Amino acid sequence: MVRVIVNGETREYEHGTTFQEIAADYQHLFDSDILMASVNGRLRELHRKLEKESEIVFLTARDKAGLSAYRRSTLFLLLKAWYDVYGKDVNQLTACFTIGSGLYMERMDGRAVTQEELDRVYARMREITEQDLVIHKRSMNTDDAIDMFRRHGMEDRERLFRYRIASSVNIYSIENYDNYFYGYMVPSTGFVRVYSLELYDRGFIVNTPKKKDPEYLPPIEASGKLFQIQRASEEWSRKLGICDVGTLNTAIAEGKTREIILMQEALQEKCIGDIAETIVTSGRKIVMIAGPSSSGKTTFSHRLSIQLAALGMRPHPIEADNYFVNREDTPKDENGEYDFENLDAIDVRQFNEDMCRLLAGEEVELPRFNFVSGKREYKGDFLRLGPEDVLVIEGIHCLNEKMSHSLPPDKKFRIYISALTQLNIDNQNRIPTTDGRLVRRIIRDARKRGASARDTIRRWDSVRRGEERNIFPYQEDADVMFNSALVYELAVLKQFAEPLLCNIPRNCEEYQEAKRLLKFLDYFMCISSEYVPGNSLIREFVGGGIFNV
Repeated sequence: MVRVIVNGETREYEHGTTFQEIAADYQHLFDSDILMASVNGRLRELHRKLEKESEIVFLTARDKAGLSAYRRSTLFLLLKAWYDVYGKDVNQLTACFTIGSGLYMERMDGRAVTQEELDRVYARMREITEQDLVIHKRSMNTDDAIDMFRRHGMEDRERLFRYRIASSVNIYSIENYDNYFYGYMVPSTGFVRVYSLELYDRGFIVNTPKKKDPEYLPPIEASGKLFQIQRASEEWSRKLGICDVGTLNTAIAEGKTREIILMQEALQEKCIGDIAETIVTSGRKIVMIAGPSSSGKTTFSHRLSIQLAALGMRPHPIEADNYFVNREDTPKDENGEYDFENLDAIDVRQFNEDMCRLLAGEEVELPRFNFVSGKREYKGDFLRLGPEDVLVIEGIHCLNEKMSHSLPPDKKFRIYISALTQLNIDNQNRIPTTDGRLVRRIIRDARKRGASARDTIRRWDSVRRGEERNIFPYQEDADVMFNSALVYELAVLKQFAEPLLCNIPRNCEEYQEAKRLLKFLDYFMCISSEYVPGNSLIREFVGGGIFNV
C-alpha cells in the first residue's frame, strides 16, 4: 500500500492505482469535474498511476492547467469528429487565434466552412462525448512519428519534429485517430461536455467555458477590429511562408534569418508609417496608445514619433507609467499583491493637470518613475508645446476615458497595440498570445526592474486579471490597431529567457510554469540578437536598442 495525502487527509491506495480512481473518492468536494492532478508539485494526467508516497492536489477547469487541458481535449474531439465525417480534410483545418473564450479555425486553402458541415461535425462530437471514449497516450520514437505524420499527410508535424532532438514523441489517440498535441489531455471524451461550434467569417469558432464557471458556455465576444488585424497578420505570415515553428526553423536552417527579419521589420515600419499619415490627416494633437503588458508600447511610441516627425510634426513621447503613484500607495489585489494594472496605481489627477497645462501652452516638468526604488522622481525634464507639437502618450489605460477625462475627446487619436502571435507550433497547436507576452516580460523585468522570473510569473495572473478589467473592454474603441508581434521573435527571446527560467527552484509554485515555458521554447531554433535592428520592438525587452527604453 502507498500513502497519499489529499487536502490534508491521509489515505492508503494500492501501488498502481490510477489518479482517476483516487479522484473519484474526492469528486464530491468539487463543483466541476476533476481533470488533472498535481502530484508532489508535478502536473500529471489522470491515467497515470500511483508509484510512491504522494501529496496530490486535484485540478478542475477552474484552474489554469485544468482549463487548458479541457480546451485542448475539446479541440482533439473536434478533429476526431471532423476526421470521422470528412476524412483527411481534417488536415486542412488550422487554429488561427482566440476570440474571447473560443478558438477561431478555418481551412488553409481558403474554402469557406458551411453551416451544414458544422452541424454534421457537431452531431458527431456529441456522439463521441456520449460514448465516453478513452483518450489514449503513447510514446513513439521520433523517427517513427515523423513517418506516421508523413503517411497521414500531416506535413506540419513532420516539419516540426525534423528539428527536435528528443528521441520520443507523445501521441494521443481516440479510436483510430492519432495526433500530436502540445500539452495534457483529460482521460476520456465524456469529460468534454460544454462546447459549441459557431460559424464565423469564412471559418468557425470552437467555443469553451471560462475558469469562473466551467459549466457555462459564454457568448462569443466578437471584436471586429481585432479580428481584422489578426487576420491580416495571419495572411502576411502565410505569404512569407512562415506560418508555424517548423517553417520558421526550416528558414533558419537554410540561412534565411536576415531576410525574414528585414521583411518583418519592413512590414511593421510601413504599418507605423501608415498610422502616422492617418494621424496627421486627422489633425488631432493627442495620440493615446494603449495595450496589455509587454506589447512594446514604449518603442512603438518612439517609432511612431519618428514617422510623425518625418511628416513635419514635432512629437513628444510620454510614458503614462511615469505617473505611477509611489510604491507604498499602490493598490493591492485580492491576494495582497501590488496591482500595477489598476487605474488607481496611476496619479490620474496629476496626469490630467500636466497634460492640460501643456495643451494650454505652459511649461511643465514631467516626472520619471524609478521602478527600482518605487518612487516618482523629477529630474528637469521640462516641456512646452508649440503649434506643430503633438503628444504621444502610451500606457495600459490610455483608451479608458477616465484616464484622460480632462482632455478634449475630439483632439485624441486612439491606438490599441498588442503582441498578437501569428505563429503556430503546427497547424492545430496554437501558441497563446499570452505566452509570447509573458516571455517578453520575464526578460524585460529582469533587465530593467530587477525582478526574477519567479517574481514575474507569480504576478502574471494578477496582470492578466487587470488586463481583463482595464484594457480589453476598451480595445474596440481604438481608431486603429497595431500588432507588435514579430514572426521570428521567440527564436531570439529563447536565449534570454532560458537562463532566467532555469534559475527558478524546483520546490516553488512557479516551477511548473517555468518548466512549461522551457519545453515550449525548446521547439525553436535560436536566432542571434545581433541580427535584430536597433529600432526593433524586441529591443525594448532584450536591450541594445537605439531608444532609451
